Amino acid sequence: MAKIAVENSLEDVKNALQQNGHEVVSIDSGNLQNCDCCVISGQDKNVMGISETVTQASVINARGMTADEIVQRVNQSLS
Repeated sequence: MAKIAVENSLEDVKNALQQNGHEVVSIDSGNLQNCDCCVISGQDKNVMGISETVTQASVINARGMTADEIVQRVNQSLS
């Protein structure tokens, strides 16, 4: 299905996305240009006030969401 980059700390999200047929890669892999969507934890969001765009893919902040909610959001962003 789609290639999704996920932060390493979101293991439950990685598993849920894989169970839904998505290819999951680490967000640290440096391969963000080829991803359809990125999922971040939101813990270190804009710490230094610097914003730099690395990908044109949708970025989903997982803060306060369950793994199932994130899978739904990913699927919505891909449709």
